[in-house]
Amino acid sequence: MKFKGYALGIISAISYGLIPIFILPIKRSHFSLDVTLFYRFLFSALMVGGYLLYSKESFALHKKEALILACLGTCYALSSEFLFLGYDFLSAGIASTVLFIYPIIVALIMFFVYKEKLTSLSVISLLFAFAGVIVLCLQGTGFQINFKGLGIVMLSSLFYALYMVIVNKSNMKISGFKLAFYSMLTTSVFFMIKAYFGNNSFVIPSVPIFFNFVTFAFLTTLISSVCLVYAVQYIGPTPASILGALEPVVAVMISVLIFHEAFTSNLFAGIVFILFGVTLNVISDSRKLKKN
Repeated sequence: MKFKGYALGIISAISYGLIPIFILPIKRSHFSLDVTLFYRFLFSALMVGGYLLYSKESFALHKKEALILACLGTCYALSSEFLFLGYDFLSAGIASTVLFIYPIIVALIMFFVYKEKLTSLSVISLLFAFAGVIVLCLQGTGFQINFKGLGIVMLSSLFYALYMVIVNKSNMKISGFKLAFYSMLTTSVFFMIKAYFGNNSFVIPSVPIFFNFVTFAFLTTLISSVCLVYAVQYIGPTPASILGALEPVVAVMISVLIFHEAFTSNLFAGIVFILFGVTLNVISDSRKLKKN
């Protein structure tokens, strides 16, 4: 079971890291990103909904659960929105790496809002993550990065962190699949409304593009979510979270090998610092849970 759990955790991280393969060509072709994301999350919700029907799990929600899930879906939608906007200003490798500091932001939210203590290990992890962002900004003799893009991706990381905090603090008694279904459904509604008011057409122009949307939803959303759920069950949340460090690594490899992004020493050092910082933070959280 342990081997299966680690394998599923790796698959989850790799599948999420494949996002640039689908998003960057769409952005370069000037196809509506809102419509793309609407179909991505709609198809993902339909796939998860199909599983819920197969397993005969109820779709019923209490009013409080519906409100919380609507908030979760909105946070997930805003995180996706800002990440893909960030691709206009930063390379996919840098954007994906900056996004991955969300566990650090979770730790800061828990400290400032819920008054949870920061351990010495957590403080060290914050310093490493901050150093990683600084190194990513360095080029030559000074800061040469688009700070607008950096701020946009930081917002993406913030909303994903809020998503994680809400899941943690809401204490909802529903399955991971049901949570994923309603989060994806709410996210698809968000982008549907945005696309509608942006006067974008929802017509899928060709069969290949339809299958591209389905593949995008299946590989980067459904596979990632389902494998992560089972990985957490088999090996626990801490190892599964650490394996998530493969996400930005995969995104960087894709950016370098497929989209010919320059693999600089600063990019390498920034990734190492951020991943090391996040890993320390996850280990710190694990120790706190054991003490409690």
